[in-house]
Amino acid sequence: INGKRYVLVIVDDYSRYTWVHFLRSKDEAPSLIITFLKRITVLLQSPVIIIRTDNVERRNRTLVEAARTMLIFSRAPLFLWAEAIATACFTQNRSIIHRRFNKTPYELINERKPDILFLHVFGVLCYPKNDREDIGKLGAKGDIGFFIGYSVDSCAYRIYNRRTKKIMETMNVSFNELSAMTFKQRSLKPGLQCMTSGQISSGFDLTYAPSTITKQQPTEDNVPIPTNSSSHATNIPITSQDVNELNPNLMIDGNTFVNPFATSSSNVAETS
Repeated sequence: INGKRYVLVIVDDYSRYTWVHFLRSKDEAPSLIITFLKRITVLLQSPVIIIRTDNVERRNRTLVEAARTMLIFSRAPLFLWAEAIATACFTQNRSIIHRRFNKTPYELINERKPDILFLHVFGVLCYPKNDREDIGKLGAKGDIGFFIGYSVDSCAYRIYNRRTKKIMETMNVSFNELSAMTFKQRSLKPGLQCMTSGQISSGFDLTYAPSTITKQQPTEDNVPIPTNSSSHATNIPITSQDVNELNPNLMIDGNTFVNPFATSSSNVAETS
């Protein structure tokens, strides 16, 4: 994004708090480090004593692996790699527990517990409010976007707007984390697919159900006695296979309810 090709990772040795900066070239690293040291000295009110470069490779690998997992899981385009790394760094600063102090890096450096109620899944479908354009009375008040991170300067979210193809920062956004749609699936039009009985049965989760089903054989005590009364109901176990064998040409409409246990009109006419 914006021609940036490199990432600079800075780690505080005491709290393990991590900062990431994205560079267009490696020549920008010295000036950025000097500016960062001046700013962090003012914020933390303590001078930086030692600068090391031998303890960042592991942290860099952790962020890259987390960003790769987030991009693959959400099927986001690869040009959002910088947003994925920044989001992974932001989340890990507030979630990973320091083993020595039993606190998060955010709590160690800010002396207060982080607020994690506003965290969301990377790449989730969201609807930012369109409050920057003149949409008129009948125009859409919201756009469709994808959550890609958090703002550095404010408490806003970074959203990739699908309509404008741009990254925006806003707080007026609604998230739909229950949707299982990905970047690739959202670009396709929805369609209906017909599933067979084998596909439907294979998709059921039988974690809390018995693995085998035993067919109960009727005994002399529980054999139903046929009667002439049509209003008498008996508990006869009938499966979908038995119904199909009784009437192989049965057509069931999706909007019409068909009772497979009721006798047909032709059978009633014959018995009458």
